[in-house]
Amino acid sequence: MGLTAGIVGLPNVGKSTLFNAITKAGAESANYPFCTIDPNVGVVEVPDHRLNKLTELVQPKKTVPTTFEFTDIAGIVKGASKGEGLGNKFLSHIRQVDAICHVVRCFADSDITHVAGKVDPIADIETINLELILADLETVDKRIGRVEKMAKSKDKNAMAEYEVLVKLKETFEANKPARTIEFTDEQMKIVKGLHLLTIKPVLYVANVGEEDVADPSANPFVQQVREFAQQDNAEVIVVCAKIEAEIAELDDEEKAMFLQELGIEESGLDQLIRAAYNLLGLATYFTAGVQEVRAWTFRKGMKAPECAGIIHSDFERGFIRAETVSYDDLVSAGSMAAAREAGKVRLEGKDYEVQDGDIIHFRFNV
Repeated sequence: MGLTAGIVGLPNVGKSTLFNAITKAGAESANYPFCTIDPNVGVVEVPDHRLNKLTELVQPKKTVPTTFEFTDIAGIVKGASKGEGLGNKFLSHIRQVDAICHVVRCFADSDITHVAGKVDPIADIETINLELILADLETVDKRIGRVEKMAKSKDKNAMAEYEVLVKLKETFEANKPARTIEFTDEQMKIVKGLHLLTIKPVLYVANVGEEDVADPSANPFVQQVREFAQQDNAEVIVVCAKIEAEIAELDDEEKAMFLQELGIEESGLDQLIRAAYNLLGLATYFTAGVQEVRAWTFRKGMKAPECAGIIHSDFERGFIRAETVSYDDLVSAGSMAAAREAGKVRLEGKDYEVQDGDIIHFRFNV
């Protein structure tokens, strides 16, 4: 789908270690589903137990998971909105991503200096949030001067935009991000044209020490981040970047044993991938045949022809119908033939909104 989540954070919070875990896990020598296509972009497979089950049922020649991109974004310091440090680079990179994964330090370590001199996750979050808000305020201030004159002359489009800009300016001056405002569909079109940083969805990544992995709730810093995120309607994923970097070097069997020893069911990285995927409103449908079982990423709300076009433009252009069965119905039936016999396989037309977990065979003619 070409969507990416940017990993941001202050210096020494574990951002680079986490991103290194993503890129290391993709080394060709490691039997773990990650790869790197650029020094600062990591492409990761989206973990999905359904793909394994479909492979078991269909027994194809190959299985292909869907993927998701993470972008490592330059570190930030106070004053980034004014160009301090790598501020301009940081802001330009955030403009290019679709969602933000904000890594926050939730561990104490005397060997790793904190830029502010002490571990304070909420202060860290507020530092970055403020820089993004200030950058957006500058964008709005520049625009509002141009639009105001046209709005006074009763230009309808200018009046509508001016109303949105005033609402944004008031919100930024109250130190709140744009995503806290409720916009109508028409207003959102105006907002999108501004390319604001604080309109992007966010999830917080609490980076803890090894001793907190089994029970992160006991870590007071994690509790603080969760309380803050609740106000921001955001999700919190707890990881130990140091452990994730070690896990990335293991094969599947070793990884399972290592996680068991730690007393956790899945790695924080797997949770982060899924959370970022969901944050962007993405879902998965499957194609399943003897040649291949494959997962495909689509945006929630897409219709069948659009989803067909993800495979090939000819599929969308010549779309006839979609032979569809839900994952649960197929697994319950045990095979496609049995699902068809039970009346669980449906023929859907152009207006069908594809659902997460659908197994689809597209019929088309060009």
